[in-house]
Amino acid sequence: MTTILQRSFFARSTLQVARDLLGMRLVRLEGEQRLAGLIVETEAYVGEEDLGCHARAGLTPRTQVMYGAAGHAYVYFTYGMHWMFNFVSEAEGFPAAVLLRAVLPTDGLDVMRRRRGRAADSLPPARWTDGPAKLCQALGIDRRCNDLDLCAPGAEIFVESAAPILDASVTIGPRVGLYTVPEPWKSLPWRFRVDNPSLLEA
Repeated sequence: MTTILQRSFFARSTLQVARDLLGMRLVRLEGEQRLAGLIVETEAYVGEEDLGCHARAGLTPRTQVMYGAAGHAYVYFTYGMHWMFNFVSEAEGFPAAVLLRAVLPTDGLDVMRRRRGRAADSLPPARWTDGPAKLCQALGIDRRCNDLDLCAPGAEIFVESAAPILDASVTIGPRVGLYTVPEPWKSLPWRFRVDNPSLLEA
């Protein structure tokens, strides 16, 4: 039976949340339209000491969502063109989040394909949302989604439980794009990825 993940799921170690989100289904409701995809890649960002994390700057208007209750969405704009979606994790007052890097589309493919435009024309659905900016575009996630409570009754974005992913099917490695971040933060194995997303049950 499918259930919606509750706050207790997110109010745990960020690394555990990032790993356990693999295989779960992210759902975005837009009126009667349901958009969804199985989560196949995540990254963990943990605390002010993590120099790869936005919280390294402390509590600011941008990062305040990360200091709030687990199970909220932290959505930010980057490179002057892309939105990124994160799940706030751990205890309230401790800034941490899981970046959603990729999903395998399962619902609302026509809408996702239209939003991805020409980039989707010659590619399979798995390639439409295989990056954090791509999936936000496909799912219509932007500034309006920042600080949404993913665990609230009637939430427009939430996560449904699905079949767990075995450890043998998961690759763990360094986070992506932290080019100017010093060690050891640059190379911490805090990225979790399903080896072959195309084999997942849709």
